[in-house]
Amino acid sequence: MPSIKKNFLYSSILTTANYIFPFILFPYVSRVLGVENNGKCSFIDSIINYFILFSMMGVSIMGIREIAAHRNDRQQLTSSFSNLFLLNFLVTCIAVVLLLCATFFIPYLSSYRDLLYIGTLKLLFNVFLVEWLYKGLEDFRYITIRSISVRVLYLLLVFIFVRSATDYVVYFFLTSMLVVVNAVINFGHSRKFVHISFQKLLLKKYVKPFFMLGVYLLLTSMYTSFNVTFLGFVSGDMQVGYYSTSVKLFNIILALFSAFTGVMLPRMSLLVESGKMDKFKSLLYKSVDVLFCISVPLVIFTVVMARPIVYLISGKEYEGAVFLLQIVAPLILIIGYEQILVMQALMPLKEDKVILKNSFMGALLGISLNVLLVPRWQGVGSSVCWLLSETLILVLSQKFMLKEFKVYFPLRRFLGVLKGYILLVPFLYMVYCFWENEVWWQVFVGGVVMGVYVIFVQLFFLKNSVVLAFISKYSLKSWL
Repeated sequence: MPSIKKNFLYSSILTTANYIFPFILFPYVSRVLGVENNGKCSFIDSIINYFILFSMMGVSIMGIREIAAHRNDRQQLTSSFSNLFLLNFLVTCIAVVLLLCATFFIPYLSSYRDLLYIGTLKLLFNVFLVEWLYKGLEDFRYITIRSISVRVLYLLLVFIFVRSATDYVVYFFLTSMLVVVNAVINFGHSRKFVHISFQKLLLKKYVKPFFMLGVYLLLTSMYTSFNVTFLGFVSGDMQVGYYSTSVKLFNIILALFSAFTGVMLPRMSLLVESGKMDKFKSLLYKSVDVLFCISVPLVIFTVVMARPIVYLISGKEYEGAVFLLQIVAPLILIIGYEQILVMQALMPLKEDKVILKNSFMGALLGISLNVLLVPRWQGVGSSVCWLLSETLILVLSQKFMLKEFKVYFPLRRFLGVLKGYILLVPFLYMVYCFWENEVWWQVFVGGVVMGVYVIFVQLFFLKNSVVLAFISKYSLKSWL
């Protein structure tokens, strides 16, 4: 069985790459395409992603869970893969038809028809991506090598072929081809572990959780990506450009902890399946500790350095994204903790009904706030909607875990971490003021100050055992 140490190492490499690539590509694309054309691509991509969500339903989550549970049984592994792939393929065919119908019959989308056709390619090949297979097998080495290799090729092609604002169609095509190439490689490589077998299909067994988790993901999108789509319909490409920029920058920052939760999901599923609940809870609380120590300084850094971050990555043309990034910054902590409760606890425990119920409440709040706030406040309204919806999901998930499994929110620990990092605010503000108008130095020196401060606080004040293990170059053997 792959160790958490190795998996986290590969995931960290991939996460680092996911930091580097956007920092290289996003500034270039933002400046070349401009706010409006960048907004067009983001608007259509949000629509395509909706259809992908519909086509995938719950296979991206359920697949990891099922593959992780049966990976030592080759016959059962093949059966689970075949059933899930077939369900995914059938729903994808329906999604493709619906997308083409929307392209032809919704007048507002007619001006984006070329982008929608390209997006159909992305939707169609997504079924062959089967990333859930490799995550369930905990084959993070393969995921990392393949992902970085394809991204390098993608990066080179964008620099070669995207040279002016009119090349936004080319950029969108290359972005869609990123999925196509990964899908071809993944599906070919999958034959090393499984094969498609239509004998003894048990679709009935998988249909209910497949659609329940799918509805959860669709509902989740109502307070995440729906904001981009709705904003595009009521405010236009410019506001979408500002908002999507703040979201992309936020996701770059959040990716650090998202990689960690991705590693932990299959391991937590295995612990639940094995009945090791004490170990399950122990890992859960350690995940929370890691989150607090990472997210709090990142929130502070993002709020204080929002302007230089936006200017550095996207350019001064994206001034409208600065305040939006500050609004969504607390989501680094909120979504991080929510991911722990949902991805590392509720999903391995197969509490799908609870997840669905909580998501419905979040979606209901998100849709209501979008209708009320976005037409008047535009990007600010979208940001507030996202913040409040995710907070509601967090509160509801924590309430259930406390009631049913006695999993508490470690308030004392959180307040201690907050107290330890509070002095980071004036330090970063001094950096911000001293290097005014020098965004490179503001972000670089600010990042160094934050890193040094975190290490100092951990060594002499908070002394989190897991974080200290990383700082001291120890392994994660104590976790296992």
